Amino acid sequence: MNQSSLMQPSTHNRKVNTVTSTPPVPAVLVLADGRSFRGYSLGKVGSTLGEAVFTTGMTGYQETMTDPSYHRQIVVATAPQIGNTGWNDEDDESRDRGIWVAGLVIRDLSARVSNWRASRGLNEEMERQGIVGIRGVDTRTVVRHLRDKGSVAAGIFSGPEAACPVEELVRLVQKQDAMEGADLSAQVSTEEPYVVEPDGEHRYTVVAFDMGIKTNTPRNFAARGVRTVVVPSTATWADIEQYRPDGVFVSNGPGDPATADAMVAVVREVLGKKIPFFGICFGNQILGRALGMETYKMKFGHRGINVPVLNVVTGKIDITSQNHGFALKGRAGEVFDTDFGPAKVTHVCLNDDVVEGVALESGLAYSVQYHPEAAAGPHDASPLFDQFIDLMAEHASAKHAGEQK
Repeated sequence: MNQSSLMQPSTHNRKVNTVTSTPPVPAVLVLADGRSFRGYSLGKVGSTLGEAVFTTGMTGYQETMTDPSYHRQIVVATAPQIGNTGWNDEDDESRDRGIWVAGLVIRDLSARVSNWRASRGLNEEMERQGIVGIRGVDTRTVVRHLRDKGSVAAGIFSGPEAACPVEELVRLVQKQDAMEGADLSAQVSTEEPYVVEPDGEHRYTVVAFDMGIKTNTPRNFAARGVRTVVVPSTATWADIEQYRPDGVFVSNGPGDPATADAMVAVVREVLGKKIPFFGICFGNQILGRALGMETYKMKFGHRGINVPVLNVVTGKIDITSQNHGFALKGRAGEVFDTDFGPAKVTHVCLNDDVVEGVALESGLAYSVQYHPEAAAGPHDASPLFDQFIDLMAEHASAKHAGEQK
């Protein structure tokens, strides 16, 4: 939840319960490597398949579950109790659809909702949206297993299906498509362009490629006087040039960046035309590929709101929100030649030295692997939006000066 929702005094005399007196329904989490963990049904009774990943965030489960980047993933929460702040109608990160996660694994479901904006409980919302989950699991053991073995294909089975032999369920889990090589952006992207108008005076127009964009990104642009034209992941340069963008943005999103050749080609056109560029998460991997870097699938990825990142240019450390299972190959501070001038690896994760940012040394294009638009915090990296505004201002001023000559 957004921090403000936790700090406000209650203005409603309502009680939203998340646990009923209905007898618990058995459920089981099954991993492709044969491990299984028994518990009780959470949300819809049934089955679901996905890649098992874990998130270390202590808050923000609603934002996590509605983030399109979690498409086809079963999320294991490391926080021991989930559901205490319920579910509201304001904090979804998906514009057109609610929950994107394939499933949810938790230890304890809060017996009572305690938040002044909550209109219903987590279990109720998962049932309403048809999301299968499991509670009562020793999530510490699950997370340790995933840290040792890496993210793995998984399934949650509840009700009658939970009574099936584990070997049979393992075979079902193993049959699902792998995340490596998965092209998922078109499955989560908008089908038609739409516009988010600025708050107050219009300063700039940014075309944002929706690879799985979160609602808080256009909101951050709007607060800075930017009109955001959100376009499908399949849009071409010919599609977007009609908007005469002052800048181009590529969002976060699910899937393997190695499959995004068309998006890489568009970004190369943008760079060739010297239009300011900013990318987040999937957008960081796209910019890296456009500059000639390679990507790879991480063992278990970064997911949480407490990941330390070093800016190797300034020496500043930010605590960041992250959600990615793929990354760019590179080294901290590495400078390399590209078709658009020299570029540099600008940010690295202090936990494992994973590349967290890249930029052209000209300053015309930059990206980060983490989320400066993070809702549920932290907000250390939010000045990256201001950096983009400054970049567009400098570019517009230089362009105007050139036209005057």
